[in-house]
Amino acid sequence: MRSALLALALAVTSASFAQSRDPNAGETKAHRDARMKWWREARFGMFIHWGLYAELEGEYKGVRTPNIGEWIMHDEKIPVADYAELAKKFNPVQFNADQWVGIAKAAGMKYIVMTAKHHEGFAMFHTATDGYNIFDATPFHRDPIAEMAAACKKQGIKFGVYYSQAQDWHHAGGAAYGGHWDPAQDGDLHEYVRKIAAPQVRELLTKIKPAVLWWDTSVGMSTEDIDELTAAFDQDPGLIANNRLGNGVPGDTETPEQFIPATGYPGRDWETCMTINDTWGYKYFDTNFKSTSMLVRNLVDIASKGGNYLLNVGPEPTGLIPAPEVTRLKEVGIWLRANGKSIYGTSASPFKRLPFNGRATVKGDTLFVNVFEWPSGPLTLKWLKTGVKSARVVATGERLELGKDADGNVTLSAPKKLDPVSTAVEVTLDGPAVVDEPEVTIAPQADGSFQLKAVEAVLDGRELQVEGDGDDANLGYWGRVRDTASWTLQVPAERAGRFTVDMVYACSPDTPDSTFELQVDGKSSGVGGTVAGTAGWRDYHTVHLQGVLTLAAGKHVVKVVPKTKPHDDVMNLRRFVLVPVAR
Repeated sequence: MRSALLALALAVTSASFAQSRDPNAGETKAHRDARMKWWREARFGMFIHWGLYAELEGEYKGVRTPNIGEWIMHDEKIPVADYAELAKKFNPVQFNADQWVGIAKAAGMKYIVMTAKHHEGFAMFHTATDGYNIFDATPFHRDPIAEMAAACKKQGIKFGVYYSQAQDWHHAGGAAYGGHWDPAQDGDLHEYVRKIAAPQVRELLTKIKPAVLWWDTSVGMSTEDIDELTAAFDQDPGLIANNRLGNGVPGDTETPEQFIPATGYPGRDWETCMTINDTWGYKYFDTNFKSTSMLVRNLVDIASKGGNYLLNVGPEPTGLIPAPEVTRLKEVGIWLRANGKSIYGTSASPFKRLPFNGRATVKGDTLFVNVFEWPSGPLTLKWLKTGVKSARVVATGERLELGKDADGNVTLSAPKKLDPVSTAVEVTLDGPAVVDEPEVTIAPQADGSFQLKAVEAVLDGRELQVEGDGDDANLGYWGRVRDTASWTLQVPAERAGRFTVDMVYACSPDTPDSTFELQVDGKSSGVGGTVAGTAGWRDYHTVHLQGVLTLAAGKHVVKVVPKTKPHDDVMNLRRFVLVPVAR
């Protein structure tokens, strides 16, 4: 369900460190808006995971790692000295910074974030801290980070760096999730921060001057360590940093990993980071590449929720970005050149739900609608209270006929040519989009039962999201007990009474035993249970919960509330079915 990188990003140090200083705590809203302006308009960026791990290509001593490629040193418990030997043959002579940046630019990406140092501890830039870097320790004898920064500047792309501030499996004192496996790793973490991490961050900020600093994992750090790491922030008051520094520092951006949050992060800037296949660092045998259609629709979905899409590529040890990744990026770029107006510089959708398979964004008095599957007749925009002046297809300029249905909703005629990935439509309004969307209420079925489906849930939380569409959709990425889902029911007098509850769910056999309860109007109903493992996250079972719900006539909110979560995730929930007890 979730990568080790995300699990570590969510790990926090002890509560005693929670009051750390935030470098941007005193800035005004106007200053923040100015600092974040380019980033908010960009919407699409390239993540690059590249390091010594690429040399292994996901395989160590003839054994393929089942995990992500850049964690191979940790997962295979490779001794420090043995792993360091990789540097002697790491010679990516086909690396061309101008080419990499050109690929990103052709894909429609507006910024790049590249690993300056990942958890393996190997610096991909020329650092004065020690010789464990690509310039001094390899026959390549070049500085890819500096070259990428220069190429980005030349081609008009913003450049940022990823830096693992605490985890370092090479240097003595560096943290390691789950503990060290080699005595060479032992030492003092705070001394490591002072002698290695903080000086390297200062080098990056003063020499490279990145637009973005992408922290990752804060295992075991103190407030003093945080201060050391952020001491050079005054070198660039425009710097944007994410939320993974740790110790209570919120950062500028939320960083959901490998998923798109159902409602985004209202009031916060956020960015989904995601792999183009199943790994961040290169694995020669990982060919599970996402389709171009999926990549475009992910971007559209993220933009519709007010976020950015940071899509990762994992270059080969030769210095080339894998050809299947380049092909897909080129195809995404073709779609964006025709339809990017509906993505760049837009804000989140004014709709909570759309009555068709698609997404919406807004920019000023313009509503953009991206339609994944056009309905058989006209497209209907429900609940839009702002007047509509005109509508046109973004890619072709074709003007669409406007109308109103029997309920007074705006209708748009179908274009002559539909985009099989997503047809973007520009709707010009009389003013800012105003949507008066009615509350979704669940009515009883003909047999008196209530179907509480995942797609109709109201989600409250940062991670919980709806996966899929229709009756087969589920609530997934349930990694926090604070995340809840609720449904509003309208119970007619003749359907009031007592109900048993069936639950349709799935759960990995490795992550059972979460507990939950159902609440009615904020009070415990007495119905709940313990999640048992199934054969996997897609193996759905129906279970009968203990207890009985009582619902009087009228409107009620039924909420599912996790109580305990001993493992990574609560469960995948497809639906609850409330079955009336025979009178």
